[in-house]
Amino acid sequence: MSEAVAERLLARKDEILERLKALLRLPSVSTDPAYAEGMRATREFLMARLREGGVADVRLLDGGGQPAITGAWTGAPGKPTFIIYGHYDVQPPDPLELWKSPPFEPTIRDGRIYARGASDVKGSTLIAVETVIEFIKAGGCPVNIRFFLEGEEEIGSPSLPAIIERHPDALAGDAMISADGGRASTTVPTINVGSRGLTALRFSLRTASKDMHSGRYGGAVRNANHEMARLIASLHDEAGRIAVPGFMDDLAPIGDREAADAAALPVDEAAFYGAIGAKPYGTPERSVRERITLLPTIEVNGMWGGYTGAGTKTVLPCEAHAKLTMRLGPGMDPARAQRVVREHLLARAPEGVSLTFEAGGPGTPAFTLGEGHPLLAAAESVIRRTTNRAPVRARAGGTIPITAIFKERLGIDTLTFGFAMPDEDVHAPNEFFRLSSLEEGLRAWPLLLTELGRLDPAALRRA
Repeated sequence: MSEAVAERLLARKDEILERLKALLRLPSVSTDPAYAEGMRATREFLMARLREGGVADVRLLDGGGQPAITGAWTGAPGKPTFIIYGHYDVQPPDPLELWKSPPFEPTIRDGRIYARGASDVKGSTLIAVETVIEFIKAGGCPVNIRFFLEGEEEIGSPSLPAIIERHPDALAGDAMISADGGRASTTVPTINVGSRGLTALRFSLRTASKDMHSGRYGGAVRNANHEMARLIASLHDEAGRIAVPGFMDDLAPIGDREAADAAALPVDEAAFYGAIGAKPYGTPERSVRERITLLPTIEVNGMWGGYTGAGTKTVLPCEAHAKLTMRLGPGMDPARAQRVVREHLLARAPEGVSLTFEAGGPGTPAFTLGEGHPLLAAAESVIRRTTNRAPVRARAGGTIPITAIFKERLGIDTLTFGFAMPDEDVHAPNEFFRLSSLEEGLRAWPLLLTELGRLDPAALRRA
């Protein structure tokens, strides 16, 4: 049946593309209250499509923030139940002036659809939704399905723990398939076997009780911006290695399998750095692939202080601020990472410089789909059938918070099976999704659900 379902999906590919365009026109930016109407409209759009497609029990799951969408099809007794994960929120479109076409007016150029959220992750989410609907139309799915379409992935899933506590019935399953988390190469078939964790920290420093005239006080009083620059510079050595003592003490060693997987998908360094106009940086003892997927990072996402308006103001600022995020490798504890960085900054703040910290939530540990897991075997079988090549196992450098949270809270593993490519400018101007990926996804998802239907539910729980 899976091949027949795939053919029917491909036969209405143009209809699905138009539906994707309609979804992309809805500005579902979760971080900005100005987009509340766009968030609401996106929820209504997806819920209407699920109901129209025969999905039952379609409703919102409230956790105190942006609600998630759920719906179920449970007509396969004895078969495993899979939670299908996607998210309907997107990143802000700024800076708007760098877009070649409006971010919420999907535009097709050169076999690509350009719009905010096209790659991350409305394209892959809609593939999953349409696949289930087509199976229902054909008489039923090979597995039981529960949808979980989140509205806060792009802001770190802060309501997810509350949703899990309040709505356990909607999240009962044997495993999860994530439409988020794409492919690691534009030319080589890959299968995602894990992702880095993430935690955040914001801090401010003060050097005096008020801003001062730089002519009257300059040279005799510490400048908050100068002190911030020194502290930030202390986080790394000149090559780019993390220089925070103890930060990587709980990082799991890179084993032979992880090193081999990274080596099987080498990065063309000249092309990698040339595409972004940058020079090599980071732990020189490790390959670029290992640096961007297995090793942790400490990144300054923003820092500010003093006068930043037009023209000049001869001020000596007394306050400066910075926002940090840390990508975490396997084995690293988010709370410990925050603590170690705080201790490092406090130890290096000179007398007369006070620091205050604001934690960025509990954070998310790294996630790994273990060797020999039945989800991994099923996905690899599908990729071999659709590409005629064995996929390379790859880790994602980004973070999908729900994978680690569901493993910790619900005891279920996640297979990421998205169709985004690594060069599609997610989170940046001119984000796009390849039309060829839409077709590939519509071919592969029916095969995957059929393959998963052959698995023993108990084996998924034991893995």
